[in-house]
Amino acid sequence: MSQPMYAIPGSVAANVPVEPAADPTVAPVARTVADVLAQSQVEAVMDELDQDLVGLAPVKQRIRDIAALLVIDKLRLNQGLAAQTPSLHMSFTGNPGTGKTTVALRMAEILHRLGYVRKGHLVAVTRDDLVGQYIGHTAPKTKEVLKKAMGGVLFIDEAYYLYRPENERDYGQEAIEILLQVMENQRDDLVVILAGYKDRMDTFFKSNPGMSSRIAHHLDFPDYSHDELLHIGDRMLETMSYRFGVGAREAFGEYLVHRLQQPHFANARSVRNALDRMRLRQASRLFTERDRELTRADLTTIEPPDIRASRVFGAGP
Repeated sequence: MSQPMYAIPGSVAANVPVEPAADPTVAPVARTVADVLAQSQVEAVMDELDQDLVGLAPVKQRIRDIAALLVIDKLRLNQGLAAQTPSLHMSFTGNPGTGKTTVALRMAEILHRLGYVRKGHLVAVTRDDLVGQYIGHTAPKTKEVLKKAMGGVLFIDEAYYLYRPENERDYGQEAIEILLQVMENQRDDLVVILAGYKDRMDTFFKSNPGMSSRIAHHLDFPDYSHDELLHIGDRMLETMSYRFGVGAREAFGEYLVHRLQQPHFANARSVRNALDRMRLRQASRLFTERDRELTRADLTTIEPPDIRASRVFGAGP
């Protein structure tokens, strides 16, 4: 006789098979793109990238394309389909101040949220952090940096300085060989991003085909336009609790026209430096008015003279 599927109140319950309760802490297996996005919250990171950086539409689209590939690969894996970990090593090329480091930080966070790196941190280095000055010094330095970067992203700025063929006693090639080995054998635990000027990076890859073959994604960061630089200036001032006074934004626009024609312009970095000098001139101007009570507006407003005193107008430093 089968066991009754009920129990009389007050009686001892029969041994009825009970389905184990689902663990609420374990996320269900994702079956749709929306499921993966909801579980990883990766869209929030991409939205932050849009908010943090002005322009760079081609770069932002490429980042979204890479994220889409990773999302689809997760869905393939959940369906039991072949989903070999894709090569995610990258090259970021462009002039200084175009947002390469900021994008690398966001990329590390995206990879972490989608489960492709364990920690999602960024370790930013240059040649000096990897290459030693004497025999036996380079390998320990390079391996120590790689140890710190494991589980995240290693960002090597001006990577072409690792290779100096004109110097037979240079130890950069040793660092490159160690990097190549780790990029191949531990690519599921480390993503390497090489950054620098495009022409120099092209020469570097031609001279190091092993490195070139391991880079899956090449992102070129364009210079900012005049209007984009003006918008960047607005944002930077806002974050510093400053604002342009009457006629000051127009003066800054004229400043940018002149500065763009001069050498060594570094995009957003030069904008930040220009704003720092404007703040310095504003402070010097207010400092001379020792007996006047300064209002909040006085302390937060950049006036046209604070900008036009720049040497790009032929008036000063």
